[in-house]
Amino acid sequence: MAILCAVIFHSLLFTALGAYLDQSGPPQNADVVFVLAGDASGHRILKGAELVRQGYAPRVVVSGPAGNYGYYECDLAIPFAVKAGYPESEFVRFPHNALSTREEAAVAAGELRKLGAHRVLLVTSLYHTRRAGGDFRDAAPDLTFIVVAAPDENFTPGGWWHNREARKIFLGEWMKTVASWFRI
Repeated sequence: MAILCAVIFHSLLFTALGAYLDQSGPPQNADVVFVLAGDASGHRILKGAELVRQGYAPRVVVSGPAGNYGYYECDLAIPFAVKAGYPESEFVRFPHNALSTREEAAVAAGELRKLGAHRVLLVTSLYHTRRAGGDFRDAAPDLTFIVVAAPDENFTPGGWWHNREARKIFLGEWMKTVASWFRI
């Protein structure tokens, strides 16, 4: 009976599990946009730049851990956005050596305070919004974070199981989510 129910209702269950990861909302006016690292496609930085263009904040802080071939991610992301037509003057480099979202939140909190930010548009991928928002709110409870999702061509809460890349994203994000519950 349980197997029959699982077969019949798998789409509902899978959609609910995918939707749980999404805790994004619409953008609001803020002091700064903070673009999280970890997006090789460029969707996050372009979303951050678009939010500045739309007038939600005056600048984009681009997170950039050390990474490939000795470059900080922010040093690759900003020229990518400039090439897409956004002015370089809107971006603030934030190189660091954090290795996780929790570590990134901890180092970013000090930088955001130094910049005088109180309200922050936090831009990340849709599947990462719940965990990232929680990590940043834990690291800086004195700041307000509005989490905004960047588009992703692979992951959608209602169909991730149909796409191999989305299945990998889903499993990875759920492993990290469960680990974060236990502060691992």
